[in-house]
Amino acid sequence: MTETTVGIGGAAESTDMVLNIGPQHPSTHGVLRLRLVLDGEVIRHAEPVVGYMHRGAEKLFEARDYRQIIMLANRHDWLSAFSNELGVVMAVERMLGMEVPERAVWTRTLLAELNRVLNHLMFLGSYPLELGGITPIFHAFREREDLQHVMEEVSGGRMHYMFNRVGGLKEDLPAGWPGRVRAAVAEVRSRMDVYDRLVLGNEIFRGRTRGVGVLSPEIAHAYGVSGPIARASGVDFDLRRDEPYLAYGDLQDTLEVVTRTEGDCLARFECLLGQTHNSLDLADACLDRLAELPPGPINQRLPKVLKAPEGHTYAWTENPLGLNGYYLVSKGDKTPYRLKLRSASYNNIQALVELLPGTLVADMVAILGSFFFVVGDIDK
Repeated sequence: MTETTVGIGGAAESTDMVLNIGPQHPSTHGVLRLRLVLDGEVIRHAEPVVGYMHRGAEKLFEARDYRQIIMLANRHDWLSAFSNELGVVMAVERMLGMEVPERAVWTRTLLAELNRVLNHLMFLGSYPLELGGITPIFHAFREREDLQHVMEEVSGGRMHYMFNRVGGLKEDLPAGWPGRVRAAVAEVRSRMDVYDRLVLGNEIFRGRTRGVGVLSPEIAHAYGVSGPIARASGVDFDLRRDEPYLAYGDLQDTLEVVTRTEGDCLARFECLLGQTHNSLDLADACLDRLAELPPGPINQRLPKVLKAPEGHTYAWTENPLGLNGYYLVSKGDKTPYRLKLRSASYNNIQALVELLPGTLVADMVAILGSFFFVVGDIDK
């Protein structure tokens, strides 16, 4: 087989065509490059080329103290900033053997679920947009604004919240804030049928996604695929249920792990939508528990210079896009000796090597969009 890279002038009909999708291209969610080898309209080989947004976050962790690394950690997946912060502070707290106040635990759980809804709403709106349906994105941003208002009120930030601290949270909740959160959650829930009816009920959407881009559970396991993408292929694993952290151990009656067995684009969308419904229920359950808790601190008092003892630990969280892992190594200094970040999108996107060959170029955008990744989360 001879390969010809197509540039100005085209290629001979007898050779396969090498086509670069990206790094600047409307269909690639940002600066991701896909190098495709095509036989007519059929993809024969696919290679994701990553690294265009690499900022060296892991190396920068080594030059920042334990308060400053939170700022770096919440930026790789810019749709899940609160959840990113959470994994880092949990790793540091584990190294210190620190107990976090109960009110901080429940508030963190609440904010993590609100952040999960914000993340999922973006993809619930943008995925139909990539398939030609513009209406859902307007609904998604309206719902996101309702939740962004309460997140901004409590933290001061709209994307990078910087509300987690080692030992708890930055400060106590504003007066009346839980009531405003409950109203925002109810408002969003009342309008979620837009995605059930307008998107899932659309025959064009179903035609473009059913049976397209089927990911087998074996490939999901082999590449370390996690989150809604893996659960859509029948991989029934969710850290919040299987290795509970924060307050999830007390929320098992409310927590529902949404799975499908089809493994196609439609199943991935359905898992994301089902997870959003459940996260709204979890947020209400956290609000109920917070209302019952007696007044108390929301963080621990820390020394001016925070040093973790010598050793190493691993913390992982069920982020909106999948499993995030944080391997922290300390030499007893005020900065980490090493902080290895395992991001969900990096593993998930590798499965495209197996998934895209044999599919049509026309289905490539549908498959790529259904993988719900953030490029900063891939490149770090």
